[in-house]
Amino acid sequence: MTRKESFEQLRLDNVGRRFGGQDALQDLDLTIRAGEFIALLGPSGCGKSTALNCLAGLLPLTSGSIWQDDKRIDTLPPERRGFGMVFQNYALFPHMTVRSNVAFGLQMRRLPKAEIAERTAAAIRLVQLEEHVGKLPGQLSGGQQQRVAIARAIVLEPSLVLMDEPLSNLDAKLRLEMRTEIRRIHQSLGLTTVYVTHDQEEALSMADRLVVLRSGQVQQIGTPEELHTRPANWHVAGFMGFRNLLELDATRADGGGVVVEGHGLRLTGAPASGVSAGEPVVVGVRPEDIVVQPRDSGAASARDAAGNEVPATVEVVEYHGREFAVEARTRSGLAFHVKTPERVAPGNEVTLVIPAERLLVFPRGDERPPAPALERSEPSLSEVGST
Repeated sequence: MTRKESFEQLRLDNVGRRFGGQDALQDLDLTIRAGEFIALLGPSGCGKSTALNCLAGLLPLTSGSIWQDDKRIDTLPPERRGFGMVFQNYALFPHMTVRSNVAFGLQMRRLPKAEIAERTAAAIRLVQLEEHVGKLPGQLSGGQQQRVAIARAIVLEPSLVLMDEPLSNLDAKLRLEMRTEIRRIHQSLGLTTVYVTHDQEEALSMADRLVVLRSGQVQQIGTPEELHTRPANWHVAGFMGFRNLLELDATRADGGGVVVEGHGLRLTGAPASGVSAGEPVVVGVRPEDIVVQPRDSGAASARDAAGNEVPATVEVVEYHGREFAVEARTRSGLAFHVKTPERVAPGNEVTLVIPAERLLVFPRGDERPPAPALERSEPSLSEVGST
């Protein structure tokens, strides 16, 4: 089964969509090259599914335009755009076999029976469901049903495949398997794919480029490596795995880095653009970038305060196979989330070492991140029991 792209690029120019006076999508500018795998990423309500539905023609634009090379297509109905769609809930016909589900779109186009049979067989073979062609969707697993939905989309040889969170209904093992399958099919056919997800790991592992959306606005467009290592702002950082987002103050900012202070901490972060001394900032660090070291005594406190070494007490430990997910709390009550291979236990006194180059500093802007997890004011169970 082969694919020949019918366009060189797909262009979204200032695309916007409003619902009841509220902007669900604003000024989306994006050029998609033929053969690219683009992931629209963001939390629920960010506008990613709205963008996909605008592309598909299921929603009319409030502003902007969509072009396939020099041809404007946002004025065309969905059936004339030539796109394939894979939905979150599969949307298979329950009374039809796998073969009939895959062949349905070709039959609606009134293609010759021999061509329908050949293309249907090729699509089913590509998704590795040859042994299940006579089964009904209800006789298949969730992963197999999703494969049928993919085969039904690609059998039409679309110029673009749109996927709206297609793996969200699957369990963790099946999601991993289907991620690999979707990427394999994309590469083997040379498809152009736009994929909606809220799972950053999914997007990083599959996409050539990511578009991060928030409140209907693009926050950053780039390769997985660019977004993973250099998020544009703390909103993107929080979505790309920087679970530790701390609101501090910049006390020095120069080519050697940014010094930030607050909550009893004094830390040095990587040089940052747009950050000036004396302004509030948000610093971010990934749990896996923090090193846990045992702390034998309080003698190291002075040294800890001078560098990126933070004294803390382990409170929660979760076993994750080769590593532990740890929540440790500082003297001021600030919680840090850490991933470490070191075996620690609740109550252990540790030093959290944060490499300066891994500590990113962002202007805070008008909005503030979620309040830091400061020490709880409620009494513990042991305290309740002693009263």
